[in-house]
Amino acid sequence: MNSASSNLTNNATAASGAVSPTASTPATPVAAAAGAPVTVVVSSNTTAAMPVASASPTFSPLYQQIKALITQSLQSGEWKPGELIPSEVELAGRFKVSQGTVRKAIDELAAENLVMRRQGKGTFVSTHHEARAHFRFLRLVPDEGVPHYPESKFIEVKRVRAPADVARLMDLKSGDAVIFIKRVQYFDGVPTIVEELWLPGLIFKGLTAERLVEYKGPMYGLFETEFGTRMIRASEQIRAVCADAGAAQLLNIDLGTPLLSSERVSFTYGDKPVELRRGLYLTSRHHYQNELS
Repeated sequence: MNSASSNLTNNATAASGAVSPTASTPATPVAAAAGAPVTVVVSSNTTAAMPVASASPTFSPLYQQIKALITQSLQSGEWKPGELIPSEVELAGRFKVSQGTVRKAIDELAAENLVMRRQGKGTFVSTHHEARAHFRFLRLVPDEGVPHYPESKFIEVKRVRAPADVARLMDLKSGDAVIFIKRVQYFDGVPTIVEELWLPGLIFKGLTAERLVEYKGPMYGLFETEFGTRMIRASEQIRAVCADAGAAQLLNIDLGTPLLSSERVSFTYGDKPVELRRGLYLTSRHHYQNELS
């Protein structure tokens, strides 16, 4: 078991204009490896790296080309989250291909949660406001009872300069502005998750503690609606750690209690990283669930 160390926020240098809805709490460290830990990488849309023959031209099946064109329309905002997209017949006419080719392209988009089919109604752009989408990125579920969304208490929200490790993971320059968020999430009144998030300052300009507190839906729904940023996939590393003093205080547990540590990078269209999220999870009543296919 690794002991927790302070590589979550201690490198974050606060800029002026910091906002904190409650008294600031010392940063919760993320556990770093004491030795050589085993890290499990979990991705919601993993594509195996394939060798590329530089001398050979690449061939893309027609349905993949149509899929790319539809994705471009989604990315440009031609069809907004929650909106009905044109029918397969209309898209076939638009792209001058068969309806079967369009159907195959939409099948893949649906499998990747970019669109959602509704029986008898058509195909809609997926949205984080859908009930089923709430749990796509929330993998901590109760050992007993029905999965439900936790309540959040925001400890700190401020604009800072990106530390080098954060900038690297988010494809930013070291020192670029980012929004830093620290919160504790509660299931049935029990503190269960401590999270720290970094968001690109340029994209999320105007995001404040007050807006986060007053918004009652899922955070990704807020990002989608007010900042035009939709999370498409995520890559996550998880490992076992021991609670340090900061985590023990926030989660109301004993020092050294086993925790699950995660580091997740979430991406939007174009495989652009738009969120780094580091969390500590108490799993005495919950477990991490991931479906593999």
